[in-house]
Amino acid sequence: MPAPINPFKKALNEGKTVFGCWLSLADTYSAELMGTAGFDWLVIDGEHAPNDLRSILGQLQVLEASNSHAVVRVPIGETYMMKQVLDAGAQTVLVPMVDSADQAQQLVRDVTYPPHGDRGVGYALTRAARFSQTADYGTTADEQICLLVQVESLKGLAALDDILTIDGIDGVFIGPADLAADMGHMGNALHPDVQSAIMDAIRRIAAAGKAPGILSTNDKMTHDAIDAGARFIAVGADILLLSHAAQALASKWGGSAQ
Repeated sequence: MPAPINPFKKALNEGKTVFGCWLSLADTYSAELMGTAGFDWLVIDGEHAPNDLRSILGQLQVLEASNSHAVVRVPIGETYMMKQVLDAGAQTVLVPMVDSADQAQQLVRDVTYPPHGDRGVGYALTRAARFSQTADYGTTADEQICLLVQVESLKGLAALDDILTIDGIDGVFIGPADLAADMGHMGNALHPDVQSAIMDAIRRIAAAGKAPGILSTNDKMTHDAIDAGARFIAVGADILLLSHAAQALASKWGGSAQ
């Protein structure tokens, strides 16, 4: 039995555009709820949310019953972290702060089994291989793993063309908040200079045959990104949805914030 088809990677390979949402509450119950909402994909955030390997595992488990594909963002692109989330069952991994082609190349090796990569071979013991029931996992897993790298600094943008030459990178996600800060516009990803840099990067990624990605909670920015070629777009975050709805309700009824 081969590794299961990765529907997210399949959609990108077919040229489809898919919409997702961030999971930052670090909770299985809320993740399960978000899995019923209808998003194509959901990011279990290990960088800025209070997640660890066990909470990521729990969210992977509850999302398996949904039609929303689970993307795991690791805190940093360390080989052992990549191995752990893959063995836990993640098929798509998002890696923040990628600034060079050498870094991107090592990440490809991290998600690839020997002899072409460095991923540890212990799949018979893992959830990824259904605890040894997926007998052909070792020979079929590589082609179903989707590697997404985040370029979110001026250094990363300067290296973008080199990063785009690396085989095995499926998509490049532009991080608006960090890029805006690095450009001197902290908290203002909608600044014209930042938007120009983002849209130029998206066009370059698309032209190189990779899938461009973005997080945008602004409708104009979202449409501009799609027009520029973005193919995987996160349009919100669970914590913002809850926070904004709660604040609006409290404000409507004269809560303590008044």
